[in-house]
Amino acid sequence: MSIPDKQWAQVIEKTGGPVEYKQIPVQKPGPDEVLVNIKYSGVCHTDLHAVNGDWPLPTKLPLVGGHEGAGVVVAKGEQVHDIEIGDHAGIKWINGSCLACDFCQQSDEPLCGKALLSGYTVDGTFQQYAIAKAAHVARLHKDIPLDAVAPVLCAGITVYKGLKESNARPGQTVAIVGAGGGLGSLAQQYAKAMGLRVIAIDSGEDKRKMCLEQLGSAAFVDFATSKNVIKEVQEATEDGQGPHAVILVAVNEKPFQQAAEYVRPRGSVVCIGLPAGAYLRAPVFESVIKMVTIKGSYVGNRKDTAEALDFFRRGLIKAPYQVVGLSELQKVYDLMHEGKIAGRYVVDTTK
Repeated sequence: MSIPDKQWAQVIEKTGGPVEYKQIPVQKPGPDEVLVNIKYSGVCHTDLHAVNGDWPLPTKLPLVGGHEGAGVVVAKGEQVHDIEIGDHAGIKWINGSCLACDFCQQSDEPLCGKALLSGYTVDGTFQQYAIAKAAHVARLHKDIPLDAVAPVLCAGITVYKGLKESNARPGQTVAIVGAGGGLGSLAQQYAKAMGLRVIAIDSGEDKRKMCLEQLGSAAFVDFATSKNVIKEVQEATEDGQGPHAVILVAVNEKPFQQAAEYVRPRGSVVCIGLPAGAYLRAPVFESVIKMVTIKGSYVGNRKDTAEALDFFRRGLIKAPYQVVGLSELQKVYDLMHEGKIAGRYVVDTTK
């Protein structure tokens, strides 16, 4: 395949942004890497955190953000033998890991101390050609549409992993906080496909309609208008005891403080969202006597990736998304700032 010397990309030159749409060189893959011609890339709230420098982890500068890139392998290093030029592949948050430490050996490669993070510590997918370690790219069947699968490569895998970590079983109830956003909309679908009953927690009439009418949640609690969120969530469960698990994908701190109060005894609270500077707080007495489990869930491993993609390929997951040109990325970030995004935005790298 013909590979150009230059490409269009969205580049962060300094912390705080803005992003700059310009041409940069196309990199060549190293011995254990592949070069993927990115066709579409989802836009995650983590990408906005990278622009703003919200986390206590320094970003590469200048930086090309993005970590939900779906495209075609156009070049590979001499050590790569299990993926071919022309294959479809996805570049995820975990761009690479050492594959040798204790965590990598026990399938916890996201916890590797030498993990490379797409769009954060290495250049990501808001460009037309992106590099990743061959061992970590997602293998995509060619019958999977690249625009539709892009949000699954982070949002889908992440919420699927969180649901697994919750230990909720088919027939039980899970509350999803931030249900109307990119992660939440996918979490509802994975939960339903896994046999779980869903209580969606978010705000706004558009999100209420999406959660109840399109995504099939059993109940919707609007945290902005509710007089008592804790009571309303508990009453939305069939026995009034609260959900068996809470999946927190919210971008604000307050919901993280409430979850342990409405989860049922022996329930689990799974923290996925990463609000800047936020802290977890829970009432000790209630948490102890209810035997509540509070845990974090990071992105999925390679096995979680394959499983999450299989749900998608079987038609059980449909990420609500809108496509815009890569040149319009800053507009998407502006909408994120204003909290006006329902579902996910996906950028087309050709525009």
